[in-house]
Amino acid sequence: MKKGRERDARDSLGLDDGMQEDLSSLVVALSKSEDFEDAATRTLSSLMRLTEEAIATSRYKNHGKVLRGMVHLRRAGGYLRLAILEQGAATVQSAGGAVEAPSLVSATAWHSVVQHNCPVFIDAILGTLRPYSPQDTERLEELLPGGFGSQESRQSFLSRQASHVCVIPLRTLGSGIGGMISLEADCPPAMGQDFVWRECVDRLQLVAELAAPYLTGLPFPPAPQAEVDEYMPVIGVSMASLLPILDVFSQQEESILISGATGAGKSRLARWCHARSNRRTGPFEVLDLISVPEDLQMAELFGWKRGAFTGAVRDSVGSLGRAEGGTLFIDEIDKLSLKAQAGLLRVLEERTYRVLGDGTGDRSADVRFVIGTNVDLREAVRAGRFREDLYYRINVLPLRVPLLDERRDEIPKWAEYMVNRRHREQFPSGQARLSPEAEQQLSNRSWPGNLRQLDNIIRRAYTLAMVEYGATPELLLKEGHILRALEYEEATGETQAPERGSRSLTEAMRAVATAFIEEAKRRGTPLDLGLTEALTGVVLGQAVQELGREEAFRLVGRENLLKNRNHHKVLKRELEKVEALYRELTGSSSPFSGLLPDEEPG
Repeated sequence: MKKGRERDARDSLGLDDGMQEDLSSLVVALSKSEDFEDAATRTLSSLMRLTEEAIATSRYKNHGKVLRGMVHLRRAGGYLRLAILEQGAATVQSAGGAVEAPSLVSATAWHSVVQHNCPVFIDAILGTLRPYSPQDTERLEELLPGGFGSQESRQSFLSRQASHVCVIPLRTLGSGIGGMISLEADCPPAMGQDFVWRECVDRLQLVAELAAPYLTGLPFPPAPQAEVDEYMPVIGVSMASLLPILDVFSQQEESILISGATGAGKSRLARWCHARSNRRTGPFEVLDLISVPEDLQMAELFGWKRGAFTGAVRDSVGSLGRAEGGTLFIDEIDKLSLKAQAGLLRVLEERTYRVLGDGTGDRSADVRFVIGTNVDLREAVRAGRFREDLYYRINVLPLRVPLLDERRDEIPKWAEYMVNRRHREQFPSGQARLSPEAEQQLSNRSWPGNLRQLDNIIRRAYTLAMVEYGATPELLLKEGHILRALEYEEATGETQAPERGSRSLTEAMRAVATAFIEEAKRRGTPLDLGLTEALTGVVLGQAVQELGREEAFRLVGRENLLKNRNHHKVLKRELEKVEALYRELTGSSSPFSGLLPDEEPG
């Protein structure tokens, strides 16, 4: 009976013996993959081969060809990883490698895959999208809103000969969607048709579902050591894995959306993108909306002529005019009024704008946009505070900046950079440093204010050190300077971060539960409850870091594991759960990754 059901399922998908063998071989190969890139290479090779076979037996056999495949690992806040396999290549190229920056599948395709929970077919020539459902074969195509529907983004695809695209969801544990696979083909005669996607999509989706656990669960290869510069003087493990993706984004013309908490470094990343873009020789202009009154937002964005409104005593070029030929970074985009949002949407779609009070006509906007926000724009759309069409238009290339608390390996290095930047204002050839105890104090703290808060503490500690030692080219910040700076901040209420241990254990556990629920709500997709099992590993990892392995196990009541010499195995098992949690939530390693034993002692 079981064999009969398997045969029926095989027949319904049109799987012949050769296809079954290919799938079996793929599963075996994926089971041997050691990292995401190897699994991506094997998966994309299989998908592209299936597509080529479908073309060879179709009416497009002399007119169509597969160009490339991409694996996009994503979460609600942006990309985690991107792998690209060009036709004829042996292995994928990760974002930031030698690959020329491709034009990525738009935010609209991602939104449609999530919304419909099924594959979608894109006709890049017409700018249309058709969700695929075997139960609804007459489903009408949709005109793509946002970035992809614009002439600019369509041209970006067509310039690479990608006339037809198939996008397949990558489903994670619990039926959530953790990314997508896009296959691009060139076949102009198929304009207005589904190309060969409908004939082979069930087999493509089967391959994607077999590969999804490996693509979303395997570790990423170690990121190459990124080159620091004036905009990113410190690059830790988390940022090293994100910067290659942002490097690809920087070479596009579409908008980049950088989300992250206040003070996390969005402005630095925006400048970093500009420095690597084709517009690097042009101006970099910043419009921080938090400092612009709502009634002046249109004027600050578009500029004005003298007399255009009360107080306009002279002409002003505006942010768009000052950024001509370069990059405009609009920060705190959620503060933009609905009226100004309509004006910005017109600029993004038509690339023209009108200066307030200027009756001579429209001006062209030769500007690349980088957008910053510290709020969930999807929630703002649902609440009616942000236009949905503008959200799709700016959410083309999204990336989330991790909190500083998620980049703890960077804290001492940022502190050293900050104190030396300040010290060399007085002593250009001088040297300031922090004692190991001072660095440890900073590393043990939580930083809800991120880099901005850390910088304030370093400035204050630096001043205290200068008062104690006087103006000297060689300066040492000690633990006492850091503690006094922190005490002053806590006394004046400049931070809401609780001191370690000030919250009861039950309160802290409820806070963890609340954070878990909020993260699931923010993502808009299920977040597997099993991830909470990593809490044991977090407690163990923190205890081991502070006390050492044996004392940590005694502290948490597991002394019997020491006697049996099983504590290495238990620690490894629990820390692996922590690594899985951090990969799911942050895309990077945990602060305890260095504690993972390479092997268990006999």
